[in-house]
Amino acid sequence: MQLAVLGLNHKTADISVRECFSFAEEQILAALKYIYADDGIAECAILSTCNRTEMYAVVDELDEGLALMRRYLQRMAGVNMSDTEMETNFYIHSDDDCMEHLFRVSSSLDSLVVGEGQILSQVKKAYALAREAKTTDTVLNTLFHRAIAVGKKVRTETRIAYNAVSVSYAAVEMAKKVLGDLSNAKVLLVGAGQMSELTARHLVENGVQTVFVSNRRYERAAALAEKFNGQAVPFEDFMKSAVEADIVITSTGAPHYIIYTKEVAHLMARRKARPSLFMDIAVPRDVEPEVEAISGVSLFNVDDLEAVVESNLKEREQEAVAAEEIIADELDDLINKFRYLSLRPTVVRLSDKAERIRQREMKRALVKLPDITPEQRKIFENMSHMLVRKLLRDPMIRINEAAGSEKEDYYIKAARDLFKLEIIGEERHEEKSDNRYARQ
Repeated sequence: MQLAVLGLNHKTADISVRECFSFAEEQILAALKYIYADDGIAECAILSTCNRTEMYAVVDELDEGLALMRRYLQRMAGVNMSDTEMETNFYIHSDDDCMEHLFRVSSSLDSLVVGEGQILSQVKKAYALAREAKTTDTVLNTLFHRAIAVGKKVRTETRIAYNAVSVSYAAVEMAKKVLGDLSNAKVLLVGAGQMSELTARHLVENGVQTVFVSNRRYERAAALAEKFNGQAVPFEDFMKSAVEADIVITSTGAPHYIIYTKEVAHLMARRKARPSLFMDIAVPRDVEPEVEAISGVSLFNVDDLEAVVESNLKEREQEAVAAEEIIADELDDLINKFRYLSLRPTVVRLSDKAERIRQREMKRALVKLPDITPEQRKIFENMSHMLVRKLLRDPMIRINEAAGSEKEDYYIKAARDLFKLEIIGEERHEEKSDNRYARQ
């Protein structure tokens, strides 16, 4: 039995393909139960986000299992890809590589933006859906529990999630640096472009209470102001609102400056020395560069913000090295754990059988010794425990040493034959326990 993942992401498939394989929760739940009914797939879970879709599965045989996984994903998406198209857009990882891949995904090392925080919650949700559908068992339960723990560990023990890595988030970082607490700050948007809207949205999420919007086309200003419960301002009057605004975001597309030094100097006099932050994210620029020389004014253009983003990305890349070390250590530990899962049923049966024999023989002996004292009974108990322990010690060592090796099947079969460990009528998944990744 083997562990595998079949998936596509932003690196392997463009948006036109990814959107076909983007599945809603209800669709995943229904599909998981249908897929799980197939004898070739023992466990399965599906992770679907805007940038990736992946099916994790425990399969009886890798090639046949992957063929099933391909067929089910295409059926869910309602597409019929050729083998070449599948190879172009999808990737495959099995066993140890599959585990490492999920660790990297949950740690956001495989994300479009390294360090983004949403993917960990998406991994949690994918696992929760599989649990709800009852399509996981020992292998995927163990894998996803550890992957989620690794994701949390990377975020708490490194600074991979720190610092802004988009212009809009960098603007928030700048605003906090200049103004401190944003809970009472007011924002003026001059221009209704996508970047200025996104920047304003992040500022509002970080405490900004009041938003003014001005645009040459007033109806666009009104539509955008409504999104923030803000106020639309006629374009010819936006400097009046700028007096009230602590943050001014400009993105008009005008071929010349729309805010000049003289106007801002007059504005600052009316603000009575209260600091004012101008974020000029227009190209060409909207704000005359000399504005920055005015006392109390901070001016940042798009190059300033992108420089912050570039610096922060480099820091995240450095933190990713530390994250890789965490993943390597956790992967080694999980591989060792899985290595012994396949032997565990045999070891447990051997230990249980020895304990049953010990207890039976102790009971028979004690019947013949009715006058034995509690202290003497304890001596007999300890002696019998030690006899069993010493007799089983070498066989247990040999069995454990065989874990993951070519001799694994041989030792499992030998132990079962020598100690008569087979149980009549045992469950189907127990019959498969001599495979590499077996259920407990």
